[in-house]
Amino acid sequence: MQIYTVQFQQKKWMEHVVMLLLTKCVLGMLPSVGCWEQWCYEHGVQISESLLSILRGQPYLWARLDRKPNKLAEKRFKNFLHSKQNSKEFFWNVEEDFKPVPECWIPAKEIEQLNGNPMPDENGHIPGWVPVEKNNKQYCWHSSVVNYEFEIALVLRHHSDDPGLLEISAVPLSDLLEQTLELIGTNINGNPYGLGSKKHPLHLLIPHGAFQIRNLPTLKHNDLLSWFEGCREGKIEGIVWHCSDGCLIKVHRHHLGLCWPIPDTYMNSKPVIINMNLNNYVYAFDAKCLFNHFSKIDNQKFGRLKDIILNV
Repeated sequence: MQIYTVQFQQKKWMEHVVMLLLTKCVLGMLPSVGCWEQWCYEHGVQISESLLSILRGQPYLWARLDRKPNKLAEKRFKNFLHSKQNSKEFFWNVEEDFKPVPECWIPAKEIEQLNGNPMPDENGHIPGWVPVEKNNKQYCWHSSVVNYEFEIALVLRHHSDDPGLLEISAVPLSDLLEQTLELIGTNINGNPYGLGSKKHPLHLLIPHGAFQIRNLPTLKHNDLLSWFEGCREGKIEGIVWHCSDGCLIKVHRHHLGLCWPIPDTYMNSKPVIINMNLNNYVYAFDAKCLFNHFSKIDNQKFGRLKDIILNV
């Protein structure tokens, strides 16, 4: 999910938003990696969320993978939540109650530990991460946007000299360390930005916080609703407030009873330029990879993201 961000400086405003919109985040982080939140109401694998961290001595892309309880434990947990005794503490047996995960899986940084075992959050899940390996079919769309040999990633962000222009470029993985990112594209979350096609899928990474809101409405339910419905800048999936104490508050269109995806997103109202000059690399790229396809349209400008056509 691509969520626009805004800076918040006062904690009292953060508490007001939590009370008003009834949404709060649970932080989930890897060691030495920038924070990003786990939505309280969401469940299961957050397949589009990614981060950059070091693995085997080099920068690596990691994908979100939450460890979930098995059927028996999940049933027991749901019965507890709906029982009249839910004021009591629920006890988990981490070694027996949860489905297995790959050996390379690691828990998120802020997860509570008990006797060396990561404990589930209030949703009954243990947020974590797995490295995106080149030949892993489950994360093939993640792996399509990184090249570990040349240590670069396909990134979408604002052009450095023109905030009204988007840019797709090959960014060194070292520049993305300590960051979390969002994967968007043809096969991710219904493809709200119209990228690529079934025959020629196209995916990109967006660093969290890359798009900031400049003219935010007042923090009232009706004003936020009107902003999302009637403002051109409001044609987005949601907003994340970054508070000065490190907390993050996310508001999704669904919280306000609004639809997503929508036909004409704000992201697709901006022109985009391709910056993909790969001449500095000694070896040739795979002919079928996205980096090679983008290099063929280097320096070309398109009216919007959905207008990009790769020379395949």
